[in-house]
Amino acid sequence: MIARASAIRGLCMEFTNMIKKPLALAVVASLTAQLATTASAADLTSSYQEPPAYNEPAARSGNWDGAYVGAHGGFVSRRLNPFKGGKGVAAGVQGGYQADVGGVVVGGEGELSYLGDADVKVNGGKLEERHRLGLKAKAGVPLDQTLLYGTAGMAMTNFRDNGGVSGPDGWKAGYIVGAGIEQKFNDKISAKVEYNYTGTPNVRSFAGGVASEQDVHDHTVKAGVNYKF
Repeated sequence: MIARASAIRGLCMEFTNMIKKPLALAVVASLTAQLATTASAADLTSSYQEPPAYNEPAARSGNWDGAYVGAHGGFVSRRLNPFKGGKGVAAGVQGGYQADVGGVVVGGEGELSYLGDADVKVNGGKLEERHRLGLKAKAGVPLDQTLLYGTAGMAMTNFRDNGGVSGPDGWKAGYIVGAGIEQKFNDKISAKVEYNYTGTPNVRSFAGGVASEQDVHDHTVKAGVNYKF
């Protein structure tokens, strides 16, 4: 009996030893998995960031696109120095369209001006410039609310006889070039200052019964206001 009891006790100890090691391994594996899951969740929580708030895109500054009309006034003279004689008071209207293309404002403008009988020198005397129609291309660099631009195109000038000198009948074709600066006050209204050089080639005149042809030119400085639609 004692031997049998001893044998049974030995079997029980051997069975216990057999299951103890796998059980310990299972417990360690379970604890390891729980720790890995907890660490992963903590890592995800700490690395999560709120998405950035949506902001409306900023409106384009300047906004020089669109059609416009306006008026201008200034002086015109055959001399660059406006304080010498022979100048006339210029006044008129203008209108055009322009658009911002790749950061450059381009467009076209037409203007009609009264030239105040500014005189130009011809053989035998002087003629007077009466009216002018200008058709100009325009290109400029916008600096937010300020536009620096250049202009060039065609000019049609109407001359008036002066004393014993008679000039061409009707309108005489020429060219016009210039530059200016325009400043916006708001989205609709802007003001500008512009300089133009206008040349009229082959102006035919008569003085003392003698006909002659010559190129004439003038300088115009004007200020104006535009209203954009």
